[in-house]
Amino acid sequence: MTNGIPGAPPPDPKDLVRAQDRLTFLYVERCVIHRDSNALTVTDSRGVAHVPAAALGVLMMGPGVRITHSAVSLLSESGSTAVWVGENGVRYYAHGNPPSRSSRLLIAQAAAVSDPAARLTVARLMYQMRFEGEDVSKLSMQQLRGREGARVRRLYRTHSERTGVPWDRREYDPENFDDGSVVNRALSAANSALYGAVHAVIVALGCASGLGFVHTGNYRSFVYDIADLYKADLSIPIAFDVAALELEKGVGSEARTRMRDAMREARILATCVHDIKGLLAEVRPELVGGSSGDPRDDGDFTDDLLVEDLALWDDRGATVAAGISYSEGYEE
Repeated sequence: MTNGIPGAPPPDPKDLVRAQDRLTFLYVERCVIHRDSNALTVTDSRGVAHVPAAALGVLMMGPGVRITHSAVSLLSESGSTAVWVGENGVRYYAHGNPPSRSSRLLIAQAAAVSDPAARLTVARLMYQMRFEGEDVSKLSMQQLRGREGARVRRLYRTHSERTGVPWDRREYDPENFDDGSVVNRALSAANSALYGAVHAVIVALGCASGLGFVHTGNYRSFVYDIADLYKADLSIPIAFDVAALELEKGVGSEARTRMRDAMREARILATCVHDIKGLLAEVRPELVGGSSGDPRDDGDFTDDLLVEDLALWDDRGATVAAGISYSEGYEE
């Protein structure tokens, strides 16, 4: 009990780890998740493992998971994203509350998506990040899609030749994960892990996962936008490496383990934070500036937890303070 309030005290904001420095993800299934002080406990037939919630980016909970109220409370207080997924992580059911307390990046994202010129600018920048050394500033979306399709096909062929794993085409049926080829199963599992980490960063920054620039119409459109920036370096080569092992079982588990290690080594969370802020700063720099004033400055994750930006919109182009009575002069 703290200050008369029952239960374990929440973590001190200064003890929380910045979004870009956290563990990418933890996938669990068939276990019970509880809270021990400010750590999560994961209990299964093998015993109990303690997980520091303040350093966890996203907890992916698969089939057979039971989680207590106090554990969910700790995840929320720690700014960690809780995600409920299907077996092997290839279905995405729901996620918990975002840790960000500010809507600045969300406003910048919504403004950019709603302006066709700004949206095209961001979409071109996303493709530019994939096409090294190419100028795409004059290309239409149709031309960009064509180049991207050809690039991905070359990637698949390259890694097929490198590993000796046969490649025909990308097939993914979420209803029948085990019916796919080994390399397609590995791709699905690896991409799912990447989506989870990217989604965690997006909600940690206060952005909307459904407001995509290249993808549209799905509640994770922006997740797919950002994840596509990293597949060539992460999930695609890892999937072919896993397929080359010719495992009889555990393809999804092996792909997730390798993705976890690769994302940690590549510091994908920090990269994700930098790239999202950098893309939005190109069109709305006044809303994306970090603590140093540089729009591309990553800022501090704990700052977003502490900021109280709540205000009232004013039609004269400014905002006014919230929590104040403006009734003077308007009494009956």
